[in-house]
Amino acid sequence: MPYMYIVRCADATYYVGSTWNVERRVAEHASGVGAAYTRRRPVELVYAEWYDRIDDAFAREKQVQNWSRRKREALITGDFDALPGLSARGPSR
Repeated sequence: MPYMYIVRCADATYYVGSTWNVERRVAEHASGVGAAYTRRRPVELVYAEWYDRIDDAFAREKQVQNWSRRKREALITGDFDALPGLSARGPSR
């Protein structure tokens, strides 16, 4: 099942990715395999969404990659009402 996922790295930054198997992919990040960015270990899975199609998960990955840290954190914590206000064109806070 395809996923868009977010991991928090040891330096408190976020990495956004997409995969067919989120458990396997997070384990790869945790062991230092895969994206160089996630070698900032340890990493922790903080958010995941599943999709019916991998291209939808990939599109969502690209969307969330362009978001600010504050907007990603609102998604992670489930503060969905805050998301529109944290858009690049939304009101500043």
